[in-house]
Amino acid sequence: MIVGSPIIPVTASDEHCQTGFRTSRLLGQRQISPFWSILAAMTSTSAEALQAQFGLPGLAHVSTGNGGLPCIRITAPAATGEIYLHGAHITAWRPAGGEDVIFVSRNTHWADGEAIRGGVPICTPWFRAKEDDPKAPKHGPVRIKSWKLDAVEAIGDAVRVTLSTANDSVGKQWWPHDFTMSLRATFGAALHIELDYANQSSEPVTIAEALHSYLPVGDVRQATLAGLDGVRFRDNLDDNREKRHQSIFHFTKETDNAFLDTTSELVLTDPVLKRRIRVSKVNSQSTVVWNPSTEGAQRIPDLGDDEWPYFVCVEPSNVMDCALSVGPGETHTIGANYGVEKL
Repeated sequence: MIVGSPIIPVTASDEHCQTGFRTSRLLGQRQISPFWSILAAMTSTSAEALQAQFGLPGLAHVSTGNGGLPCIRITAPAATGEIYLHGAHITAWRPAGGEDVIFVSRNTHWADGEAIRGGVPICTPWFRAKEDDPKAPKHGPVRIKSWKLDAVEAIGDAVRVTLSTANDSVGKQWWPHDFTMSLRATFGAALHIELDYANQSSEPVTIAEALHSYLPVGDVRQATLAGLDGVRFRDNLDDNREKRHQSIFHFTKETDNAFLDTTSELVLTDPVLKRRIRVSKVNSQSTVVWNPSTEGAQRIPDLGDDEWPYFVCVEPSNVMDCALSVGPGETHTIGANYGVEKL
């Protein structure tokens, strides 16, 4: 069965890309390695060529970002935003007149082959560690490779960016099936994301997937998450035992839960920042909720020990019991829409 559904606009801030400019200059001053100078020059040329082809004056600019990685900065009337070719990774979205709605760690490793800590990582075709190969990259290979920029379009007062990738010889070490993937991110008054998985192999494949969105909060211990009342879940911190949640979700300890058989909208209420973030899902049967708390954060080298109170991951997904089969020649689309309202 081919599953698909249209989606709409998004926003983000350009602070991270601008930070990238500063980082590149500092690396040059320190003269860390001739390799990085060569890489920065090559990437700069690539960014300049992409800007010439895809740039939209006053709306979208392709630049060299953190770690010399190309990124697209959005400056639309409805929002600002940022997305990297590396992993097709959204790293910022800020609706006009509002605050940032995407969290990125200050300790992120900005490098090819490394995952960006924060933003909206794309996790597929497996989730967490690959069960039959612990050496395979966690959450799949597409979040740690460069994608192809296909289009940058003005959509009313928003901007939509389209990126694509395909399985290659590196990815086939762990996933032998041919596929193409496409991401469409619309930065406007709301953020809209669509991710296509097109199975180009001759047999059906079972995939897991998640849009691993990091949402900033003033203090996770005071935040609440609605939309999961009565939903069964698997607790990754308790050998994935099945449990059932009741009422509003409060973040009182380290959390890593996969809520199953749920399509409900999620509402993250933040009394500190005085806002609600609404996450609606398209073709998503599960929701992963994660916050590492104190001990978990200390186990993560690219996350500051003191950063855990300031984000929560709310992830539209199809994982574990909700992993899905995509037939040969078929395309599956998962989507998410993010909106913000003041309390």
